[in-house]
Amino acid sequence: MELSEASGPRDTQVLLATTEAMELRRRDYHVERPLLNQEQLEELGHWGSATRTHQWRTWFQCSRARARALLLQHLPVLAWLPQYPVRDWLLGDLLSGLSVAIMQLPQGLAYALLAGLPPVFGLYSSFYPVFVYFLFGTSRHISVGTFAVMSVMVGSVTESLAPDEAFLLDLNSTVNKMARDLERVRLASTLSVLVGLFQVGLGLVHFGFVVTYLSEPLVRGYTTAAAVQVFVSQLKYVFGLHLSSFSGPLSLIYTVLEVCWKLPQSVVGAVVTAFVTGVVLVVVKLLNDKLRRHLPLPLPGELLTLIGATGISYSVRLKHRFGVDVVGPIPAGLVPPEAPSPQLFAKLVGNAFAIAVVGFAIAISLGKIFALRHGYRVDSNQELVALGLSNLIGGIFQCFPVSCSMSRSLVQESTGGNTQVAGATASLFILIIIIKVGELFQDLPKAVLAAIIIVNLKGMLMQLTDIRSLWKANRVDLLIWLVTFVATILLNLDLGLAVAIAFSLLLVVVRTQLPHYSVLGQVPDTDIYRDVAEYSEAREVPGVKVFRSSATVYFANAELYSDALKQRCGVDVDYLISQKKKLLKKQELKLKRLQKELQKQAAASKDTPVSIDVNTSDGNIKSNNMEGSKAEPL
Repeated sequence: MELSEASGPRDTQVLLATTEAMELRRRDYHVERPLLNQEQLEELGHWGSATRTHQWRTWFQCSRARARALLLQHLPVLAWLPQYPVRDWLLGDLLSGLSVAIMQLPQGLAYALLAGLPPVFGLYSSFYPVFVYFLFGTSRHISVGTFAVMSVMVGSVTESLAPDEAFLLDLNSTVNKMARDLERVRLASTLSVLVGLFQVGLGLVHFGFVVTYLSEPLVRGYTTAAAVQVFVSQLKYVFGLHLSSFSGPLSLIYTVLEVCWKLPQSVVGAVVTAFVTGVVLVVVKLLNDKLRRHLPLPLPGELLTLIGATGISYSVRLKHRFGVDVVGPIPAGLVPPEAPSPQLFAKLVGNAFAIAVVGFAIAISLGKIFALRHGYRVDSNQELVALGLSNLIGGIFQCFPVSCSMSRSLVQESTGGNTQVAGATASLFILIIIIKVGELFQDLPKAVLAAIIIVNLKGMLMQLTDIRSLWKANRVDLLIWLVTFVATILLNLDLGLAVAIAFSLLLVVVRTQLPHYSVLGQVPDTDIYRDVAEYSEAREVPGVKVFRSSATVYFANAELYSDALKQRCGVDVDYLISQKKKLLKKQELKLKRLQKELQKQAAASKDTPVSIDVNTSDGNIKSNNMEGSKAEPL
């Protein structure tokens, strides 16, 4: 108590001393400098053209050090793997890889269904791209593989270009599923190759900065709308319905209307299976949240549900007794590589570019979050190359486009993962499942996979709460979020992304057209200047007007800047210029009249010398010899 009482006067003295020091530093403002034109300034500053360094010359320089630097830059695994601390990190990476593989198995099967492909291709997409990213990626914590947003974008392409109606048998309305699946796999693998080519090309030309134009509200609004698209696409498996394939604008609305129309035809067994699966998954996730501190690894609810549902379906024969649709035969082993179909490039180029940009935006945003948290750097251009090679090589092995998953990345980090050794471990576990275990899941109900997808959408659907937070924080960002969300819902994923980016860029232009202008004043007893309209105690410096604009002046807002400057400073420069021109014109006329009078006087007094000095700057006329001025006329 005594210490606090003693510190009170000391603080007061320090404050008074600071105030006195500021008061002593205050001086009358006097700004003075000579007027210089450009030539004088260049002569005074000894201006000379800067020496240009041609970057292209360094590209063709060849040396051992440069070759090694390029190799380590484009193959980062050679830089960090030799320095890998086996004792400290290996156990954590192995446990983390096992946890991610346990999640990746059900998600791979489910997201392949979301992409309109047989489930085994989700396992392929969880193996090849992950191992390629292990070699070329720079993020140590993101989990590359199947992702809901990417899968639904792929599904919109495969279902629009290879709809069920195109594979109906002649005699009845039965769909030739084998021919349909083969065509959709060809489309998806070719799309993956094209996405990879876009990403690798953009990465090599250092186009990674493009993600800066995808603001956080845009990405979050887009992923939220994509989550709604995913949710609606899984309703046909939850209710056991056979729906028509819709594509293009308003396809989501048409799908919802058809689901509502066919609800009386729902398969009760599929509804019960999906409901029970969803409840079990939610309960397990709640237990994991509550027992997080006491469990070394989270409970593998999805894997346990997958195994339990497959066993129940096989023993009860859900497909035959209750009409529940199941996954069907899953071939064991890997498929041979297959070249893409170049004739499909023209049909897929627009969707491929959209998928490439969205996949990279999701991956680099998560990668930078983890890098900031753990103190390392992520190279955006190399990430583009790594993702591109993952999709390019994966497409050759009949995978569909992938990105990184937020839920698996969080699990990889929280379970002790330190490097992409965890990702390589997860891919090896997936390889064992593909070769030996995958065929055991042929009796797995599709309603279970749909329930897994819907439960995993919780994180993205919770982004709907952004509306409330953005309303309080920044309503311009809220407008971007809402436009992105509505456009993606109504126009589908590809057109929605294009509209969102166009609107965001338009809003940037509008912001530069309508910046915040302010006149600054000095806060008393400080050297701080603030807007006099916002700070009532701020006072303008006499004789000085400090004007500030929140945007850079360029041709599009130069006139607005000039108008605001005239309005805030209270000086109409145009009026002053016009008055100056009138004054100069009057002086010029007066000068001409005086010159005429002097000429007349000179002609009248030819014999008397007259010396005249005319000052054109102020219009005054000086006569050095006024003897002739009083001469009498002849």
